[in-house]
Amino acid sequence: MHKVAFLSLGSNIGDRMANIITALDRLGQVGEIIAVSSIYETEPVEFMAQPWFLNCVVKLDTEKMPKQLLAAILKIEQSMGRRRLQKKGPRIIDIDILLFGSAVVDAEGLTIPHPSLHERRFVLEPMAEIDANLDHPALKRTVRELLAELPAGQAVRRVGGPPIAESNSR
Repeated sequence: MHKVAFLSLGSNIGDRMANIITALDRLGQVGEIIAVSSIYETEPVEFMAQPWFLNCVVKLDTEKMPKQLLAAILKIEQSMGRRRLQKKGPRIIDIDILLFGSAVVDAEGLTIPHPSLHERRFVLEPMAEIDANLDHPALKRTVRELLAELPAGQAVRRVGGPPIAESNSR
């Protein structure tokens, strides 16, 4: 059974763009990458004393179930050297499941939709680029509406097009 998941990728350690590209390449083994947003440079949230991030959003067609997808993502992060030393701290790569079809999941270690999705400009802007009319299954509002409701604040700026062409995925 195929499902479409939306994932957020972020990196603020080392060669941030190379980290994003490596993660995208490895995600291509987890499913088919349907779309990749542009790259955005974003200031950190919550823990501010760290370098700025590069972020993008990926639309992935996968046969994996949510917990299987999470396990595959954690394996990619670990293989790339991700160490969880400080909550919200610097990281080589961070991959979050934002949405998984229209599923609402509340399990130990996994909440879908991502609980902070509607509060994060660095996620909503690239997500809107891929599908602004996508509905948040719990809040019953589109990505465009959620983005419009955000207060001014976090700096998010587009710095480049998609790091890979969708036709180059799998």
